[in-house]
Amino acid sequence: MLNAYGFLRRVFEVFEAYRTPIDMITTSEVSVSLTIDQTAHLEEILRDLSEYGELTVDAGQTILCIVGDHLDQHTAVMRDIFAALEHIPLRMVSYGGSSNNVSILIPSGYKQEAMRALHQALFRQEAASPIVE
Repeated sequence: MLNAYGFLRRVFEVFEAYRTPIDMITTSEVSVSLTIDQTAHLEEILRDLSEYGELTVDAGQTILCIVGDHLDQHTAVMRDIFAALEHIPLRMVSYGGSSNNVSILIPSGYKQEAMRALHQALFRQEAASPIVE
């Protein structure tokens, strides 16, 4: 992918061909990580994508979304989110598509624990960085 013009277009075309929406995506110079909910054509998608590079599938993952008005204006919110989840293995983080949403991918077995930790950190009475003003 490094310096590969049109790489992402080709990746997206595979998902389009199988009418499979992408829920969450992060990229770097050498990798693309994404999530899908509809796995009906997963085998075909993997076959087609394999010509572009090495593939890994991590099943049993959950997307947590932290939503609030203008999260980017509350400077301590990110600190509080990551502090609350410091004991949870994070697989992927996506922020920037909107100032109102942070999406975090975690193993599904940690979902309830993560939700409780986020609630405690972000919505307790004495929260250091209130999201709602």
